[in-house]
Amino acid sequence: MIEIHGPTSHNYISQRLRLHYVDWGNEDKPPLLLVHGGQDHCRNWDWVAQELREDYHIIAPDLRGHGDSQWMVGGSYGTFDFVYDIHQLLHQTKMTPVKIIAHSMGGHISLRFAGVYPELVEKLVVIEGLGPSPDRVAKWEKKSLQTRVKEWEANLRRNSGRQARRYETLDDAFNRMHEANPHLRPDQARHLTIHGANQNEDGTYSWKFDNYVRGGNPTGMTVADSHELWSNITCPTMLIRGTESWASDPAKDGRIKHFQDATVVNFEEAGHWVHHDQLDKFLETVVPFLKE
Repeated sequence: MIEIHGPTSHNYISQRLRLHYVDWGNEDKPPLLLVHGGQDHCRNWDWVAQELREDYHIIAPDLRGHGDSQWMVGGSYGTFDFVYDIHQLLHQTKMTPVKIIAHSMGGHISLRFAGVYPELVEKLVVIEGLGPSPDRVAKWEKKSLQTRVKEWEANLRRNSGRQARRYETLDDAFNRMHEANPHLRPDQARHLTIHGANQNEDGTYSWKFDNYVRGGNPTGMTVADSHELWSNITCPTMLIRGTESWASDPAKDGRIKHFQDATVVNFEEAGHWVHHDQLDKFLETVVPFLKE
């Protein structure tokens, strides 16, 4: 069996933040960007990257406030700041046009990026990145701006007093990781824990992400804005969903109609992390789509 070596680690600057990404090599191959979700990190893609690295030049960033990237000074993590970070990474590495696989918040960011810069994206795979269901979004939009700002402030204040949880041992953090997603194999949960936690000075362990990434935004984009950006996306797009997840089916709730060229694929026995829960089936579906 050929030994597979891990990626190399790099930093780049975006809006004065030092942001981190990993590079799986093969610079002469077509570029592929892997974008993780909220409260996650770039090494969550390792199993996908190991399967695809021979065919693509893969890079995977730690989003600002996550993994080994710097945290914001202040409490606001705006989606278009993340979009700028992704564009800056692709600009500096000269990896456009690019194919993208993205999960959850990373999918949300990637959809916006592809909607603003459709000419830079060749294929797009988004795992549960459309955000809340249309019903939930409609309820949010019915709230007055005053109410939304007050709720946002209250949320920020809660986050300011929220101490990073400390685990006495790495095994304790591993158990929490496995509890959060029972579909994970023990080796997967341990790998994600090792790369997703830092050891504190007192010997305990805490997750790497900034609690302020939970803050949200009181203004945000309207539903019409989202639909406009989705409709700008020209590349073939695959929207993936786990049937055991909270996410609604975009083919049933009507959101797919706002895309020019999109298909929906549902995975049984999978929750929010489809690429972990059903890795083999995920690859069987995605690999041919990327090569078409």
